[in-house]
Amino acid sequence: MKIKFYKYQGTGNDFVMIDNRQNIFPKNNTKLIEELCDRRFGIGADGLILLENDNSTDFKMVYYNSDGNESSMCGNGGRCLVAFAKKMNVINNETTFIATDGLHHATISENGIVSLQMKDVDQVNINTDYVFLNTGSPHHVTLVNDLEHFDVATNGAKIRYSDLYGKAGSNVNFVKQVYGNHFAVRTYERGVEDETLSCGTGVTAVAIAMNAIGKTTANTIELDVQGGKLEVSFEKNNGIYCNVHLIGPATFVFEGEVDF
Repeated sequence: MKIKFYKYQGTGNDFVMIDNRQNIFPKNNTKLIEELCDRRFGIGADGLILLENDNSTDFKMVYYNSDGNESSMCGNGGRCLVAFAKKMNVINNETTFIATDGLHHATISENGIVSLQMKDVDQVNINTDYVFLNTGSPHHVTLVNDLEHFDVATNGAKIRYSDLYGKAGSNVNFVKQVYGNHFAVRTYERGVEDETLSCGTGVTAVAIAMNAIGKTTANTIELDVQGGKLEVSFEKNNGIYCNVHLIGPATFVFEGEVDF
């Protein structure tokens, strides 16, 4: 059977997009999803995302990591799915959709900049040398001095598989303050089990964490990732981070067909 796919990337975080509104994709075929995401034997991607029908919203987002397993929320994937939904004429420039962590609102500009509302964060666990919080996916955030030469893959894996987070693990973000409200971030993603060029829930976690520990008092944070630049804005009310938005480009790369 042939199926059409679309490739998107958001600051280097890349995804295979499939229109599954007709329920044609074998969602339980973990091996197939892993093969499609394989960079040597497949299309190549950090994850695969299905666009599906939803009775209450414009569409449903179903996200799989490159290991083939369905996973928690992916911020850059959500932004790319909004761009894909527009390409498929499912939405115009504004949308509400459902994902694994609940409802999301988003807007997309004519030049492809997507502003995605993320979940509220009501708990930020501040420790001596790291911060932990959940922004739709779990994130460990820690400051490092020489981010450019830091071994993200090795150090990220150590934390991800440590007793700190057990079998489920956590994504791991390494951060350097550039100045004021401007930070550089590198992320080790569970499920990909390596560094990715960008992580949307990760930079969201970094922005909130840096505000929570007093590294910045700003509520609009600029973030440099390996694949480009993102922005996170939020409000803080009674200790709860709300009206959180992840903002950045979502770009169509190519389309094709695969047999399975």
